[in-house]
Amino acid sequence: MTQKKEKKIDLEALEPEELMKYEIAGELGLLDRVMENGWKSLTAKETGRVGGILARRRKAIRSEGEAAKTEAKETAEAKYEN
Repeated sequence: MTQKKEKKIDLEALEPEELMKYEIAGELGLLDRVMENGWKSLTAKETGRVGGILARRRKAIRSEGEAAKTEAKETAEAKYEN
């Protein structure tokens, strides 16, 4: 049986969302295990924790973007009223 070839992970070449996942793993002290053995080395509890934090951050980023759009719209409307 052949063994699966291990790929090295280049943190500089990751998509922003994927990079955020690795940052969260680092904050939780799990990054060393993930880099060494991959995501499969984490327990369901650890993976769920990373996913939960990732979902909260995505939601916060999305709401910040919507708030900025609303603010820009209100500013534009105020300029046209004057």
